[in-house]
Amino acid sequence: MGAYRVAVFASGQGSNFQALADAAAEGRLGGAEIGLLVCDKPAAPVVGRAQATGIECYTFQPKDYAVREDYERELVALLHEKEIDLVVLAGYMRLLSSVMVEAFTGRLINIHPSLLPAFPGKDAIGQALQYGVKLSGVTVHFVDGGMDTGPIIAQRAVPVAEEATQESLTAAIQAEERTLYPEVVSWFAEERVKLEGRKVTVIRR
Repeated sequence: MGAYRVAVFASGQGSNFQALADAAAEGRLGGAEIGLLVCDKPAAPVVGRAQATGIECYTFQPKDYAVREDYERELVALLHEKEIDLVVLAGYMRLLSSVMVEAFTGRLINIHPSLLPAFPGKDAIGQALQYGVKLSGVTVHFVDGGMDTGPIIAQRAVPVAEEATQESLTAAIQAEERTLYPEVVSWFAEERVKLEGRKVTVIRR
């Protein structure tokens, strides 16, 4: 049996991609390897990060396709060809259709900068500051086709200081993301994640 293979989908800077790649290189992904980066923006900085780490990169432009389902069918075929076990969304800025979600049910995860179900969607950190919460955080969840609605796998809280700004809270939350996401991926590689309905259990070692 080969290594547990992960594909990371990203659209931007790639800080979470880098955290995952570093964790894999340092043996902190439960034996998993990053087998592929998928990016919908060929000029995005994350592509350079993948090239620098020697990770295969597949880029595409959604505008070249008539509908989202067309490129997702190509992506599903590619993921099967590369024998990908887990798809990890890391700043991938597109909602997925049933084509991708159904093909990787239970093997498709995302990270979101709030304590879901609070503040789903875009600008979750700005929403939290505007609302005046005292506690924000990070959520890793399964993807079910909705807007950040899938079963929750793990959460980590981040206190919101009275003097917090968008920049300071973003930095604090991203720091937690970069430690939590690799940890969660390692749980999948070690077959420790159990999903029943909306309840996710992480089996202790």
